[in-house]
Amino acid sequence: MDMTALILRTLFGIIFCFAGIMHFIKPQFFKHFIPNFLPKLAVNYIFGGVELLFGIGLFFNSTSRNAAVGIFILLLIFLPIHIWDVTKVKPAIGSKKMAIIRIPLQFLLMYATYVIYINS
Repeated sequence: MDMTALILRTLFGIIFCFAGIMHFIKPQFFKHFIPNFLPKLAVNYIFGGVELLFGIGLFFNSTSRNAAVGIFILLLIFLPIHIWDVTKVKPAIGSKKMAIIRIPLQFLLMYATYVIYINS
């Protein structure tokens, strides 16, 4: 395995495990990202569990490719939410500038999951 992919895989594993756990520890933080027409707490816990499972999956050779695909799909699902966040008066991510920066960052994260996938 390429060293860059191994570093990305480890880094993403840590980040997604941390993010997944934070969904359970600080659900209030994530509620502003979830559209009002959805059951916020349920959606928060479901996605937190999914993020945690995919994060763990990156640490094992036998599941890293599937975990990378899962993370890519999650990032794709989250993309419209981040675009929607830019349109809000008070973005959930913080400032309007941060909300705008988040969109190209999302594409960078998606590319990184692709790198993990092709090198796993």
